Amino acid sequence: MSGASVLRDTGRGYLLSAPALALFVGLLVLPLLLTLVLSFNVFDYEVGVKGDAWTFAQYLNLITDSYFYEIFFRTFWISALVTLLCVVIGVPEAYILSRMGTPWRSIFLILILTPLLISVVVRAFGWSLLLGADGLVNQAIQALGGRPIRMLYTPFAVILALVHVMLPFMIIPVWTSLQKLDASAEQAALSLGATQAKVMRLVVLPQVMPGVLSGTLIVFGLSASSFAIPGLLGGRRLKMVATVVYDQYLSELNWPMGATIAVALLLINLLVMLSWNRLVEGRYKKSLGE
Repeated sequence: MSGASVLRDTGRGYLLSAPALALFVGLLVLPLLLTLVLSFNVFDYEVGVKGDAWTFAQYLNLITDSYFYEIFFRTFWISALVTLLCVVIGVPEAYILSRMGTPWRSIFLILILTPLLISVVVRAFGWSLLLGADGLVNQAIQALGGRPIRMLYTPFAVILALVHVMLPFMIIPVWTSLQKLDASAEQAALSLGATQAKVMRLVVLPQVMPGVLSGTLIVFGLSASSFAIPGLLGGRRLKMVATVVYDQYLSELNWPMGATIAVALLLINLLVMLSWNRLVEGRYKKSLGE
């Protein structure tokens, strides 16, 4: 193939990808850059945002105020716990789903995906009806002779609802990885005397690690930036980073501070996810002997 043909094909490829690149820049890169710029603007409660004045005050306030440390710590431990629960529940569920025959596999796959068709806000309101002081759960406890339990506006309610919302994002990547797994490899290991637990640990788990990695990154990222569920089920006292950003923008009208918190959330989220990706990929390649 001549150099002219290569250049022509390359130019055609760039031309075909131009609409997607324009959407990426316009809908993601540009808003992020504007948010970053806004985080350095001076804010005054009397006159609002000063677009022609710049400061690091918001970042210094974020670093020195223990209130923000508490918010970020709560956000990330809840996100980590949600991710862990999704792994514990989702991986076995995906394995069982991959071993089902027709038509049960299709039926259960539809049941797993159906909640994604319902708004997160609607699901959050549904959990509030279940976990409220007069909700169905407390009514059942009282019917059995117990005393009502405070579940709404607690970390328990937020974690439970987040696991319910995020679970499909863990099951689908793992199930996709399991589709590439050769069932004869498991049968061969069993015929050579390996126990089922050993087969799962040495044969199945290494093969599904790419799916587990993808699922954990998706679940953790979405949980850390979740707004509707912490806002509706966590209430005003159990704040997470996204709800604090909302308060800064719409309650305090301190847009630069809200932008600063949002930028910090993005950077910390990226740092955690990239570190986790490197750790898991390293162990995965080591298990494969690379």
